[in-house]
Amino acid sequence: MKDNLSFFLNVVSGYSPAVIPDTNKFTFISKKTGIPQAYLWKGADDDVQLLGQFKERVMSVYHSPSGKKTIVGMDDKGNEKQQLYLKKDDGSYEALVFSPEHFHNFGGWKSDERKIMYASNRRNIGYFDIYVLDLSTKKEDLVFKFDGMCTPVCWLKDDENKIVISIQETNIFKSLMIVDLKTKRMTKIGLSESQARYQSLVFSGDGKTGYVLSDVNGNKLGLYRFQVSNPSELERLFMDPQWDLEEISLSPTDESLIINVNAGGTSVLKKYDVLTDEVAILGNVPEGVINSISWMNDQRLLFAVKSSLMPGDIWSYDLLEQKTDRLTYFGQCKEIEHLLTEPELYTFLSFDGLEVPYFYYAKEQNPKATVIYVHGGPESQIRADFNPVIQYLVSKGFAVVAPNVRGSSGYGRNYIQLDDGRKRMDAVADLASLVDDLILTKSIDQNRIGIMGRSYGGFMVLAALTHYPDIWAAGVDIVGISHFKTFLKNTGSWRRKIREYEYGTLGEDDDFFEEIAPLNHLDKIQAPLLVFHGKNDTRVPVSEAEQLTKQMLEMGKDVELVVFENEGHQTEKIENHISMNSRIVEFFEETMKTGEYQLRN
Repeated sequence: MKDNLSFFLNVVSGYSPAVIPDTNKFTFISKKTGIPQAYLWKGADDDVQLLGQFKERVMSVYHSPSGKKTIVGMDDKGNEKQQLYLKKDDGSYEALVFSPEHFHNFGGWKSDERKIMYASNRRNIGYFDIYVLDLSTKKEDLVFKFDGMCTPVCWLKDDENKIVISIQETNIFKSLMIVDLKTKRMTKIGLSESQARYQSLVFSGDGKTGYVLSDVNGNKLGLYRFQVSNPSELERLFMDPQWDLEEISLSPTDESLIINVNAGGTSVLKKYDVLTDEVAILGNVPEGVINSISWMNDQRLLFAVKSSLMPGDIWSYDLLEQKTDRLTYFGQCKEIEHLLTEPELYTFLSFDGLEVPYFYYAKEQNPKATVIYVHGGPESQIRADFNPVIQYLVSKGFAVVAPNVRGSSGYGRNYIQLDDGRKRMDAVADLASLVDDLILTKSIDQNRIGIMGRSYGGFMVLAALTHYPDIWAAGVDIVGISHFKTFLKNTGSWRRKIREYEYGTLGEDDDFFEEIAPLNHLDKIQAPLLVFHGKNDTRVPVSEAEQLTKQMLEMGKDVELVVFENEGHQTEKIENHISMNSRIVEFFEETMKTGEYQLRN
């Protein structure tokens, strides 16, 4: 089993492509060495090389406007505290922005490449201020203070005293502000009196016109245009009647926009003609999940593609010929390609009549057991992309079900907000309704149903095990929340206010936190539980896992905790990735396939 599983777990992908301006080259990130590193594609399928070998993971790569300079962002042992390094002429790197105890969010190069901009929480752990660094003198200036969470987006063209920042107001709502660095005055892009989602901001070449995705006038994310001289006036250009738009990219000629539509968990690319307002679907685009769209030249696009059958690689698209070319082949493993399964998309009616979508993976008509896979966020979305554990379990006769319960993104603002605050447990009830539907429509074995999830998905696992204990034969919690009160107290202060909008507020909602906390209902758990956490997690502290497993062990419950000393919220190092997922598969084999842990009726 382990040898077969290793093929699945060692599959890597290429992602986050970044075009190097004025060249036919780009960089991307992959775990091929065992940890995320940056690679350079130099113009041919087999002409790929490491951009540098680092001991820790590369989080991001930023090329200057001329393509002659490159900055790499890295953290330490998964703690997400990004530091910035400048690539030197000899290929080595120097620490450019280095304060290991703090976060740094890159905000762009100045057009003359003499300065860069970034946000950091150095002044106060919960405040992110804007800094500008002169690359020649290494002089750093704090140019704008902000008592909250903000990220610089870019300088406005031809005005070095004005920048754009993104302010995270809640878990989903953002504000885009034009900031005058001289007067410190902020001018909002869009309607000043309403909260909305704003994302994927781009500007025309002359800097006078902006395009942005927003749901300012409704439920779905649509395409809007504004003039920098009057940013509060948004002109709606395109709205898909059914789906959210999730990404836009403006051509070098300013004549067309590529729109990425999230069509129920897969991507559809459309071209919007700025001159005629015509919209057309791009043909011959690979099926799957597409992101990081950019332009290599006036007619050639670059993007990353991944699907349930393809772990992920970088592709180009020729607009004139309407054809794609696969440029990297990192996401290949011929040993398992014949074993991969494409999911089917279904919906079920939950307890209150809400229609909830889910992906169903199964090779056999009567699977041995079923695993419910719950995504994190909660304002995230499970999509039809490659998951090695799901694929391996399916290859061994399990069914895997991946739902987008209420609170998930991709289906409009209203759906995202259906689990806010004291509606939290309605999303957990969706899982119980899903199981009822699967028993009825898929004839699954009701005594062999497991559940697993990461981050908020870990909370969903724990809530399901404690509030619906008779359903489950096994559970896996990865970096999950065991009590919202302790989580909010101990998470990073920059995140607390944002997460309180979603979960509830300390002091005001403590009674509800106590009512629903898995930590307060551990006596109800009947299924064995496997728990993983990263020691350096700055989002969900490891104490959430420690307090959970301590109490369960004292109760004599079947629980196992694995803490990775060199990981944070993600599990990035390949040896930990293999160790964790190998144990998960073994655990489900032990608890469900053999039937040894069948539930008591």
